Amino acid sequence: MLVIDNLQVCVKMEEGKGRHILKGVSLEVPAGQVHAIMGPNGCGKSTLSYLLSGREGYEIIGGSMMFEGQDLAGMEPEDRAAAGMFLSFQYPVEIPGVPILTFVKEALNAQRRARGEDETSTPQFMKLAREAAAQLDITHEMLKRPVNVDFSGGEKKRMEIFQALMLQPKFLILDETDSGLDIDALKMVAEGVNTLRGKERGMLVITHYQRLLDYLKPDVVHVMAAGCIRETGGPELALKLEEAGYDKYAGGGA
Repeated sequence: MLVIDNLQVCVKMEEGKGRHILKGVSLEVPAGQVHAIMGPNGCGKSTLSYLLSGREGYEIIGGSMMFEGQDLAGMEPEDRAAAGMFLSFQYPVEIPGVPILTFVKEALNAQRRARGEDETSTPQFMKLAREAAAQLDITHEMLKRPVNVDFSGGEKKRMEIFQALMLQPKFLILDETDSGLDIDALKMVAEGVNTLRGKERGMLVITHYQRLLDYLKPDVVHVMAAGCIRETGGPELALKLEEAGYDKYAGGGA
């Protein structure tokens, strides 16, 4: 589903120079699997998520990233979204003046139009919204508020998963979704994510800590350090990292 091969990336600097962030990342996430990437701060985890979703400011200097046979590097962010890519941000942005329901309905219908599908009717959309909100303990009053404005950290993360439940993407990238969540919010968000697991959907979960993986239970865990995947294993690898930390991957900051 997602195939990344020897991906090398620089972040563009104001003075015209580039800083080498990803230094040969390779991994493959088949449909139906959840892969986790763990690693120290600054190792390139979030850079990878931004790059996959199409954020500007990065230059690919080697390697490739393919999604269902399509070259992601040649696709605009909206085309990637229409193809089924979804990024849950580490720091969700606020959009003053735009109600959440309006935002999500426009996003959903824009993707359906791009795929040549009929738009979702208002009654059908509202039925889906009520069902998704109930899973995450989101009230109708919250859905009428502007996107993420005056929301707590936990509310923002729950709203990210609400959007995923509504859009039903083929591939989810969760960039430190557990950041800033207390244990109850973490469980609720994880339950929402788990309802999206399926044979036709892949997930890439980026995190520092084991605690989120206690609930999501990944199929494969990758350790990233200094812009590379340094080790790959099963769920037990995350448990070892929780005990030993990242010292064995010395030089992990990038």
